[in-house]
Amino acid sequence: MAHSQIELTPRAAFADLPITAPGSGVVVQERDELGIASVLARRGQHEALTKRVRERFGIELSPGPRRSAAGGCAFIATGPGAWIVTVERASNGCVTSLTDALGDLAAISDQSDGQAVLRVSGPKAREALCKIVPIDLHPRIFRSGAVAATVAAHVGATLWRLDDDPSGHAVFEIAVFRSLAESFWRALSESAAEFGVRMNGRG
Repeated sequence: MAHSQIELTPRAAFADLPITAPGSGVVVQERDELGIASVLARRGQHEALTKRVRERFGIELSPGPRRSAAGGCAFIATGPGAWIVTVERASNGCVTSLTDALGDLAAISDQSDGQAVLRVSGPKAREALCKIVPIDLHPRIFRSGAVAATVAAHVGATLWRLDDDPSGHAVFEIAVFRSLAESFWRALSESAAEFGVRMNGRG
């Protein structure tokens, strides 16, 4: 008996999700081309890992929940000895390069197909996010580079703040499990509906 073949087509996590309140108060951009990996320092190797990251990537890892970045690579601290690493315009070589550089000091796992990242900006980005995340996003508290492992409308998420855009508006990125992207999007779009939402191109 012949078996039919099912052809799988890659699909961006937030592709084709509806925008029900068009406007420009909140601007969102899917970051589907990021390479994403988890990095966990091996026991007793935190100091050596910090030194290696400085030497290989030019990044000084900060204590506490902070994002440290240079040259298109960012280490996003999510806990003691734990980071999400993002690489701009990455391919499947993301984890290979990290493993080559850090594999003797850390456990590294590819998360590029398991995590989805959305950039949220615009004049009302903070107000929209404040409705769904239980943390204080006031600019004096959640400054540029700050990171929070949190929930967004009951969906586990990692949130970090980037530098403000040229208009002075706060810019955030938020990572969720790809399987929960639709649930997260529904919550965010509802919270941003009163301000209007615009989707920028993928990046």
